[in-house]
Amino acid sequence: MAEAHPVGFQWVMEAKKRGATVIHVDPRFTRTSAVADEFVPLRVGSDIAFLGGVINYILSNELDFREYVVAYTNAATLVTEGFQDTEDLGGLFSGYHPETGTYDPASWQYEGHEEFAQTHEDTHVHRETAAGFQHEAHGPPVSGFVARDETLQDPRCVYQILKRHYARYTPEVVERVCGVPPEQFRKVCEAWTRNSGRERTTALVYSVGWTQHTVGVQYIRAGAIIQLLLGNMGRPGGGIMALRGHASIQGSTDIPTLFNLLPGYLPMPHFKQHETFDMWAEAIRHLGQKGFWAYARCYAVSLLKAYFGEHATEENDWGYGWLPRLTGDHGTYQQVLNMIDGKIKGYFLLGQNPAVGSAHGRAQRLGMANLDWLVVRDLYMIESATFWKDSPEIETGEIVTEECRTEVFFLPAASHVEKEGTFTQTQRMLQWREKALDPPQDCRSELWFFYHLGRLVRERLATSTLERDEPIKKLAWSYPISGQHNEPDAEAVLKEINGYDVATGAPLSGFTQLQADGSTACGCWIYSGVFADGVNQAARRKPGKEQSWVAPEWGWVWPANRRILYNRASADPQGAPWSAKKAYVWWDPEKGEWTGHDVPDFEKTKDPAFRPAPGTIGVHGLAGDDAFIMQGDGKGWLYAPAGLIDGPMPTHYEPAESPLRNPLYAQQANPVRKVYDRPENQLNPAPPERHSEVFPYVFTTSRLTEHHTAGGMSRQLAYLSELQPAMFVEVSPALAEERGLEHLGWAHVVTGRAAVEARVLVTARLRPLRLDGRVIHQIWLPYHWGGSGLVTGDSANDLFGITLDPNVLIQESKVGTCDIQPGRRPTGRALLDYIADYLRRAGLDASHYAPLETPGAGE
Repeated sequence: MAEAHPVGFQWVMEAKKRGATVIHVDPRFTRTSAVADEFVPLRVGSDIAFLGGVINYILSNELDFREYVVAYTNAATLVTEGFQDTEDLGGLFSGYHPETGTYDPASWQYEGHEEFAQTHEDTHVHRETAAGFQHEAHGPPVSGFVARDETLQDPRCVYQILKRHYARYTPEVVERVCGVPPEQFRKVCEAWTRNSGRERTTALVYSVGWTQHTVGVQYIRAGAIIQLLLGNMGRPGGGIMALRGHASIQGSTDIPTLFNLLPGYLPMPHFKQHETFDMWAEAIRHLGQKGFWAYARCYAVSLLKAYFGEHATEENDWGYGWLPRLTGDHGTYQQVLNMIDGKIKGYFLLGQNPAVGSAHGRAQRLGMANLDWLVVRDLYMIESATFWKDSPEIETGEIVTEECRTEVFFLPAASHVEKEGTFTQTQRMLQWREKALDPPQDCRSELWFFYHLGRLVRERLATSTLERDEPIKKLAWSYPISGQHNEPDAEAVLKEINGYDVATGAPLSGFTQLQADGSTACGCWIYSGVFADGVNQAARRKPGKEQSWVAPEWGWVWPANRRILYNRASADPQGAPWSAKKAYVWWDPEKGEWTGHDVPDFEKTKDPAFRPAPGTIGVHGLAGDDAFIMQGDGKGWLYAPAGLIDGPMPTHYEPAESPLRNPLYAQQANPVRKVYDRPENQLNPAPPERHSEVFPYVFTTSRLTEHHTAGGMSRQLAYLSELQPAMFVEVSPALAEERGLEHLGWAHVVTGRAAVEARVLVTARLRPLRLDGRVIHQIWLPYHWGGSGLVTGDSANDLFGITLDPNVLIQESKVGTCDIQPGRRPTGRALLDYIADYLRRAGLDASHYAPLETPGAGE
């Protein structure tokens, strides 16, 4: 966090000054480690074993916050008799279908709710479209009675299932898998549990080091289980914070740049599963569901009214037929493989630099070389705009400039200080930024670009009679413009996102006002309220000394300006604060309402003692102590009966590339990971496969404070380039001796995809780990370099293959296996021959590196 998110880390340092203990768990000693009270180095890719060990420590010592756990989690809920755990099936859960590599989750359900389970066909589709998590986010379709044992003794209750699942994750196993000594591991467990409970809370912070794995979603689930067991969710000083690499990464998932989502986490419809609007809406809200997702039809209709305005009517299902449909995997990695196969003609790149910023850079560049046209909008002439003349494949002959078919259009972009609008940052806070100055020359904002592109396309299609053009023609596309370049009004867009009454145009004050009858329009239901009372709430900057410590008048946080989600859990089941020290929101019996420091994340007048009549749906179906109001059962999930493609509980699997056999189970890697089995995307062998010794070392990548992401901006700046002037690789003194590497000399790192060269930094920041009776060396590289800018170098992302988490289709780009050799890598055609030789020795197909039959090469 100090290295990659230094602005936010100042508050960690403030907490430390007040007595907080900071524990840093990371493969490499960083700036964060330097100020932490405890640094815990572990093997990259082994985090679930570590976290599972913490869960086992909590449960085996009965250190969970029992009253919280019974009241606010599904610990007491009974699971169907048919469920079998990884302990029973060698690392697999019940319902596994080896022919498709997916699960039938019927046996994972709550007792009595088997009929609501997804089918095996559903889970197969969900893996292809990253749609499975919609069921977890929206809760299981719980209706009526849920069988529970609040003594937590029934062997089929979630608590006991969890206890059995993690029983083998002992301190000794943690050492064997992660390389963390038992005494240090116990020290972490003691600190975490000691600082959690009625009087104290612990915060958990993670970043992309947790997400970019084939079990990335399960990493985060494991952290959530710990925080729920210890009573750290929904309470001040607790929770889980996901650090973001940009100021508005959170915003770009809320109002998504993702292929599988619509604004507010509404799922993109699937052509086969959601043929009608009713089928789509019911799939979101689930029949008989409790909680706020029961009103998904209101959110969906209001979104379609914002998209299509007066053209969205009840008679045409609010224009649902004009929405795109998922037909399969449309993710970024499938797209680049489709480019290689000639299935995609054109591509837009905005704020992305896949030539050096995405996994398997060679595949990215060869894919772009097979397009008809490519539009790149950026601040600088990045590698993805110039690959046709200066990429590594020019040197190897795989791309020939004169024969490359791709026509590149480079459009200069305005920077963040040259346009107005909002950021939505890590805290879910929308903050309005003013424009500091006009962009120079032809630079334009994204808002300008998309508005005028849409305008021009609509003008071209105005007289079209083709049915395919109707969605474009019917879009509501009228926004105020001003200035020399007809810049659209960003506040007008924010008002549309906020939502308004269709008849009067009056802005809505919150998402509870949204209707399913077409009377409201709203571009993103969770953002409704950001323009309440016609005031840009995101632009508020009231000084902290003039308001409470929660600072409700600094920016605006979704939903409803609520600073901590699920804060009903900050009070006990009767509505009183767990402690005076941790009082946050509570029930005021005299006023008959919830009050406190924050906006209560609960119905304001619902008594803690309230119990709904059986069968009651929606928010009214939530009891007065159902704190997790977005879940169908009102409970935080220690066990996920629906939504996760790879199992209801996190389980340790080895990364797709690993030098070790899985010490815990016969199943080596995530059995349902998404694999693209293609000649240009071969994975290095891992046990029990033969020849894994060809790539004996583990490598990982991360950021430096001095550079930003793939370096497209920071490598253009002289001061930052001077601070970190060259691509380098960090190795331990032991590995340097083993491989004959010299400090500040040259070395090259080799995988089955590429060989990249870098200066050697011999450092104690990486420690050899003794695992399962052998020494494992780890290598670290920054991923900021490429071929353009003031300082250039090979790209670390070229080393990775493409293997994805099955839930959200994110790539495993934090761990791989490699070899490292002293000296510079070969160049030209010799480089391909060099990699091909590694592939042959590893028992892999080397033919893709032999013939010169790649896009743009002699076609």
